[in-house]
Amino acid sequence: MSVLIFCHTFVPNKNKYMFSKACEYGIKASIYIALNSHEGMRVSLKAIAKEINSPEAFTAKILQDLVRHSIINSVKGAYGGFEIDKHAISSIKLSQIVNAIDGDSIYRGCGLGLHTCDEEHPCPVHDKFKSVRDELKYMLENTNLEELALDIKSGVAFLKT
Repeated sequence: MSVLIFCHTFVPNKNKYMFSKACEYGIKASIYIALNSHEGMRVSLKAIAKEINSPEAFTAKILQDLVRHSIINSVKGAYGGFEIDKHAISSIKLSQIVNAIDGDSIYRGCGLGLHTCDEEHPCPVHDKFKSVRDELKYMLENTNLEELALDIKSGVAFLKT
């Protein structure tokens, strides 16, 4: 199962992609942290940035957002780093990460970028786009970090190519 493919699906919006670059990195970082936390290890900012191929300063800001939203934990000190409580990994949904970084705008807005598009004044793709958004929302709300981390551990999925 490749959930991250949605990150590069073209959708006509102001970002040109379904998720912002920060959100892509946030999802990848969370999965990487979950994978390590599942094994009882913390990971450093440097290791995370390297694994997800993201600049360290940008990664640090993303991780701060995830800490602020109680998705990941930051532990200071010589043996510090980032972690997720092993028992919480299965309860953290992708929707929480997306909401923490991009908000809920992915569930709203017009597929063609029109300012006014609703049930009473729909654009030509309104109904089709609505069903795509509904499916995406369902997937994000029903996919947890543990299943994604275990897919990587088993070699079924990858964070890097």
